[in-house]
Amino acid sequence: MNVVVRHQAEALAAFGHEVSIVTRRSAANQPASMPLAPGVTLHFLDAGPPAALPKGEHEHWMADFSSRLAELEPHDIIHSHHWFSGMAALPVARRWGVPHVQSFHSIAADDSTPLSAGERAESPGRMRGEAWLARESDSLVAISAAEATTIMGRLGGATERTAVVLPGVDSTAFRPVGPSSRAFEADDRGYLLVAARLQPLKGLDLAIAAIAGVPAEIRPSLVIAGAASADYNGYIEELRELAERVGLGPQLRLVGPRSREDLARLFRGARLVLVPSHSETYGLVALEGAASGVPAIAAASGGLREAVVDGVTGLVLESREPRVWADAIADLLADPQRAQRMSVAAREHALRLDWTRSAASLLGVYRGLLSPGTSQGTSGSRQDHRAVA
Repeated sequence: MNVVVRHQAEALAAFGHEVSIVTRRSAANQPASMPLAPGVTLHFLDAGPPAALPKGEHEHWMADFSSRLAELEPHDIIHSHHWFSGMAALPVARRWGVPHVQSFHSIAADDSTPLSAGERAESPGRMRGEAWLARESDSLVAISAAEATTIMGRLGGATERTAVVLPGVDSTAFRPVGPSSRAFEADDRGYLLVAARLQPLKGLDLAIAAIAGVPAEIRPSLVIAGAASADYNGYIEELRELAERVGLGPQLRLVGPRSREDLARLFRGARLVLVPSHSETYGLVALEGAASGVPAIAAASGGLREAVVDGVTGLVLESREPRVWADAIADLLADPQRAQRMSVAAREHALRLDWTRSAASLLGVYRGLLSPGTSQGTSGSRQDHRAVA
């Protein structure tokens, strides 16, 4: 489940609201509904086969999902996450007579553009659908100022209907190791971490080439955590072959998808977090690394400029040249005092960004739609709004 959706839902419920999270049934044994947390219910709707499907096939089942969604008891507001959810939910919101809020989380770019413009559309209706949702939804919630700019510029979303709601991070789950565990022995070069879906957009080839360029005597291993994208068959093999070609083979560890608990442990043990993505609407992994007290080296793409405070919580690199990245990695590894200062600043930065603050900001958007002209705080005369996400 999307990290932002779940944590914002739980924080909204803690404010006294009822939240329903609705998703497509992807396994036959999933129940009709189940509680996730006090005030939060997860619903599974029948739309297509009860199995995991590649993203490119979801468009075929949007109409069925919309029909099943309309059978639920009406809520006060519908907030759709990702374009296919919005295409199914916006007609239902109109039928119920309630506001529709749209979050994209990623916005597709034309195949003729560089990857820095955004991910490729996985199905033919996506780009038209995203533009339609930007025009017709009552509010558009971006996760960063960079995404808001794309919504307004590429999709034509109106400025007055576009709001930025920054994500949060669970700074209890994602926390630093003790000071005595932070230091690495001279013969223990440790590892750097990339946490991402395994697809070209995430720039994993750059991470591999950069680590290979670090001098052998200080070169750490590279751990890549994440699931292979079903839309890119053979990509894992391409990464392994690249690692062999550049001499990193034994030091590359592809550990697959991890639970949130395991991922937090991986962050805590890493010396640096790398985020070499061509495009990111925010880059939540950089914030999770910051909460873990681990500096990030990130590409200067999209919202990563906001997730990483350049020179303070990590480094933001304009270049995608492996040599430039290798030098930045080597310099930071060779300067433990600088790395420690970044570690402390990163943790302090993350502590200011929690899910309660994120949900309060989101609630302000909802309240502006449900009660125009009212305050956008968390208090008010009504604390029992029902939202479906």
